Amino acid sequence: MQAPAISPVIWHPPPRSISSFKLTILTQRHQRAPALCCSRPEGQNDLENPQENLGLSSVVTEGKHNDIWRLFREAQQNILFLNKQRLAAVEELGNLKREKDELVDRIVQLEEENQNVIGKDKLSLLWELLLRIDSMVLNGLLNTEEASSMRTLVREHRLGISEVSPDILQKGDSEILAELRLFSDRLKSNGFHIIHICSEMAPLVSVGPLASYVTGLSRALQGKGHLVEVILPKYATLELDEIQGLREVEADLYSYFNGQLHANRIWNGVVCGIGVTLVQPLYYSSFFSRDKVYGYSDDFDRFAYFSRASLDYIVKSGKRPDVLHIHNRETAIVGPLFWDIFVNQGLEGSRILFTCQGFDSEYLVPPDKLALCGLDPAGLHRLDRLQDNIKPQFVNVLKGGIVYSNKVVTMPSSHSKGRIIHSSSHGLEPALAVHKEKLLLAPSFGLDSTTWDPSKDEFLPEKYSVEDIRGKSICKVELQHQLGLVEHISTTVVGCIFTEISDVDLESLKAIVRGSIMTGIQFILMGMNEDQTTIGELEKLQEEFEDGGNLMFVRGHDETLLHLIFAGSDIMLCQSLHDPILQVPFKALRYGTVPIALKTNSSDAFGHLGAHEQETTGLAGFINSTFGDMSLSQALDHIRNKPTTWKRKIMEAMGKDFSWDGECCDIHISAYASIKSL
Repeated sequence: MQAPAISPVIWHPPPRSISSFKLTILTQRHQRAPALCCSRPEGQNDLENPQENLGLSSVVTEGKHNDIWRLFREAQQNILFLNKQRLAAVEELGNLKREKDELVDRIVQLEEENQNVIGKDKLSLLWELLLRIDSMVLNGLLNTEEASSMRTLVREHRLGISEVSPDILQKGDSEILAELRLFSDRLKSNGFHIIHICSEMAPLVSVGPLASYVTGLSRALQGKGHLVEVILPKYATLELDEIQGLREVEADLYSYFNGQLHANRIWNGVVCGIGVTLVQPLYYSSFFSRDKVYGYSDDFDRFAYFSRASLDYIVKSGKRPDVLHIHNRETAIVGPLFWDIFVNQGLEGSRILFTCQGFDSEYLVPPDKLALCGLDPAGLHRLDRLQDNIKPQFVNVLKGGIVYSNKVVTMPSSHSKGRIIHSSSHGLEPALAVHKEKLLLAPSFGLDSTTWDPSKDEFLPEKYSVEDIRGKSICKVELQHQLGLVEHISTTVVGCIFTEISDVDLESLKAIVRGSIMTGIQFILMGMNEDQTTIGELEKLQEEFEDGGNLMFVRGHDETLLHLIFAGSDIMLCQSLHDPILQVPFKALRYGTVPIALKTNSSDAFGHLGAHEQETTGLAGFINSTFGDMSLSQALDHIRNKPTTWKRKIMEAMGKDFSWDGECCDIHISAYASIKSL
């Protein structure tokens, strides 16, 4: 007898669970398997033909086993299908979460950008209104007392300045005055009013570190509720397109110089949210119509004229600043001018802060030169005033800034106050010693946090921060990839960046490279200057190690690559840890890269700071105590043998606030507060 056929199992879509799947299979088998039909003679029982029954039983059993195995395999396939579906769903959820996170980050970024734009627009409107008030005073439309009240009104409503329509700036002075008089609330302002009288300001005119210092500090101060403005000469080379709302004040300002009153033209506008006033001499028009800012035999005459004209402008416009902030030798003469002539012209409540980027330059002039701007040579040519200690026949203008200021800030400084005083040259040591209580140390310039921040840096392939530093490894591999170096995160990368103002000791640099490159270190040198000798030497050095592929020299400026070098390097070779212009050490630490100082004329080729340096505090003290004594070989040893300690130092450095909003700004606010109480 032939074994009956087993009805095929019909496949349905995957059940929701394995249990329901088993139940479906059993139900189908119970419903669809037909009963066994056998024909036999009547009266014959099953035992009468045992062989036939045995064969039938075997066939049936084998069929059942085959059926079970087939169902089992189908169940396995079903389970695999469900697993694939589950994995696909998990992956899709992950993608959706990432897209959501990216969308949230983008929304936050757009909101921040929007707030920055709104804040900048409000600040620009604020300053244009304040400068229009200045114009009203100079034109006689507004007296100085009412002008002071109007300035207070605008300053106190600075956060709600959107109440005033931007269209107001298109109106005439009388209409603006009428609208401003509608603001009747006069709340007391807690912020300081600071006026910088200086020779540079970024981005208008930049020669040295003073330019970025004035702009960076001013923006940080205004961000903390203080009102800051800047007075500059109107140089012929000035980038006027950088000034928002630039306009010429109709009335001329007369200033005393060389025995006569001379007319000046006054311009004002807004730069980086800061009110800027430009002084343009009419009679002495050649003073600031030259190719360079400094370096002329009549520099004292030029800037003495500007200093006097700036004070004349402040008095005539009715301003009552809390602090007159003067800078370097160019405007140091403001101190004597203020206390001998202007303090009793409505500026009784103002005080003087003098910032000097160094006391190692000589600035001596004959005493009779002081009469050019109205000062009394005989009264100032005294040892306790401006008379030079080494060359008594001259007056020392920098000494005048020290003696006639309420506070003196040396900027920036990684030295102690004692070392600054005792290492000063050109006869300034006695004056600094007498006035040492005035001396304040600002150990660093601030970094522009909108440009130099690895957590926001758009030039990086992966952003990172002290809270999550994993992106730095991605930046390293990308840097290696772009420069054709072996890509491996465990390889130590050493960077070195210099420009036309960098004084790189090529022989020491080459010795360092030759001594370390054979150990598997990768060196990346970026030269942004046009000195053909330097370029030629570095190109030869690269050819020397071309076979190893561990040295790359990049010629020229590439902003994206510049940021990537800071982010992808482990160590940054610096000409000095005292770098006020390029700020390489601070940028390196901000990006989790350790700065190592390269020292010239040393067999070790790396700098070791003396005991005096260890007296410093703040950011400079931290850098000196943590990395000041470290050579490249010691740094490499730390990386290899003390990785935990090395990482802890990096994380501590990245956590420091190197921006203008940090230590530098706080030091200046403390200085302003202290001199206002005098």
